[in-house]
Amino acid sequence: MDFLDFAGEDMYFDEPVSPEVEGLLLDAAQRYGEDGAETSLLRAYFLEPEHLTVLVALYRYFYYRQRYRESLITADRAIAIVSARLGLTARWQNLSEADLGRSVQVSMTLTRFLLLAIKGSGYLLMRLGEHRDALARFEKIAEIDTSDRLGIAELLAMARASVAEAAAERAGGNVRFLNR
Repeated sequence: MDFLDFAGEDMYFDEPVSPEVEGLLLDAAQRYGEDGAETSLLRAYFLEPEHLTVLVALYRYFYYRQRYRESLITADRAIAIVSARLGLTARWQNLSEADLGRSVQVSMTLTRFLLLAIKGSGYLLMRLGEHRDALARFEKIAEIDTSDRLGIAELLAMARASVAEAAAERAGGNVRFLNR
């Protein structure tokens, strides 16, 4: 399946938000870098906790502030919400190519969003030094996206190398890790 083929479908940010949430998102954008921006984003989240535009704004805020743990929590929340909308299992670990084949019938854009959220959460885990957990997410994407349309190969190789290097370090002086 071609995860780049999603023409003609609305994107998550095309879904309308309430005027109050729209104002809060605008306020957060104008106050980016200030503490008040986070307050506006959190208020927007409490008003519309399942709106992907709100979650993406919150994710980006935490990410650019290098608050990766909070970004990861937000990404996992988005994964759960999108999985439910697509009628998929709540556990990304159990996703199969057949599941995604059915989900694209519901929405290709949401299916792609889901896979990119799993990929992004894996990247966050790498930044947090949790390479084994990152590898599990990258391997799931690679298992489903066999033609690497979502560009996971490089991250997958990095995560595998990091896991192998950590295993070599745990083994002590008897094992050496050779990178390339």
